[in-house]
Amino acid sequence: MSIRRSGLQREVLALYRRALRMVHTKPPTTQPKFLLFVRYTFRTQASSVSPRDVAVIEHLLRKGSRQLDGLEQTNVKDCWVSKEMEEWDRRTRAGGQINSP
Repeated sequence: MSIRRSGLQREVLALYRRALRMVHTKPPTTQPKFLLFVRYTFRTQASSVSPRDVAVIEHLLRKGSRQLDGLEQTNVKDCWVSKEMEEWDRRTRAGGQINSP
């Protein structure tokens, strides 16, 4: 039995898949930074928005799509990862709370 998703849910998942595909187009040495950036951004945005707030979700989808358009450019080889993102990654890998930024 498959899960029925709304159109908005499908759009968010499609953007996430597109972002993960973008990570694999980057140099192997920087892929972990891109992956952390994508995971952190999606997780923190998801925890800060109510699932019923359609206008905000649509805004974040447009913003994320524009940001991803920029990151997909072939001349972009690296991305910046903050200490906060690295700490969040350590907490999630250690079994801490996933939803906290």
